Amino acid sequence: MEQVLDYRLFRIGDTSVTVASLAASLLLLVGTYFLSRLARNFVANRVLARTPLALGLRYAIGRFVGYFILFLGAAAALQTLGVRATTLAAFGAAVGVGVGFGLQDIVKNFVAGLVILIERPIQVGDRLEIGEVSGDVAEIRARATVIRTNDDVHLIVPNSRFITETVVNRSYASPRVRCRIPVGVSYGAAPRSVEKALLEAAARCEGVLAQPEPMVRFRGFGESSLEFELLCWTETMVHRPGALVSRLNFLVHERLTESEIEIPFPQRDVHIRSVQGLPAEALRASSPRGTESALRPERR
Repeated sequence: MEQVLDYRLFRIGDTSVTVASLAASLLLLVGTYFLSRLARNFVANRVLARTPLALGLRYAIGRFVGYFILFLGAAAALQTLGVRATTLAAFGAAVGVGVGFGLQDIVKNFVAGLVILIERPIQVGDRLEIGEVSGDVAEIRARATVIRTNDDVHLIVPNSRFITETVVNRSYASPRVRCRIPVGVSYGAAPRSVEKALLEAAARCEGVLAQPEPMVRFRGFGESSLEFELLCWTETMVHRPGALVSRLNFLVHERLTESEIEIPFPQRDVHIRSVQGLPAEALRASSPRGTESALRPERR
């Protein structure tokens, strides 16, 4: 057994790496990895949980503690192999070129992850919009960030996207956001009556804030309707905007129906007239081109 453990595998500088030293280094790395995870969770969920720090800040501090312990463990494991600081610096310089070309995306995402943890443009629990997808930040890893949608679908997004692209963070400065509900009514409705009905619907909706007050905007005159927009604020429904929109739509329809305000839909009227005393059926049978000139659709 001693011969096996003392068997020389290779050399690093002036130091011979044996089976025993290599096994000790690997065990040290594995132990340090699990210790870093335990320390990260302990600091974020136990020590800092009693402080008034935000969840995202506690998570970032726990991550840095884990990275620091992992770095110390890696340095100790290299010392066990006999790798000195000068040797490590030379090795790092030699590998740096290869890392720069072969692993540039991984290094870029790792550095972006550190920037996110330091600057905190996004934090765990924030509501983000990436393209056409919305979700909550579930975890910020070294290479990527995990986004969980309301359908319980997890998206693995590289960290570099949060640094180089524009990301909508609805929880960045305040958990309060404004919701917009477009509404169209018939031209026969009184605009002030529509405004009153929409404000009453917003007042009945659970999750809508009384301050700032909801408001109604008269957007303009559409082809088939008068265009309005209901604007209201919420704090409790930031992570469920679709549910809030659905509630408001139900209540808006109820109030408009109670107020006898018609919700129009696009209509097309076709007027058929005769040409030079001939009925439209004769024109249709004799000349398709004449039929086209005789049938004039009018849209309203």
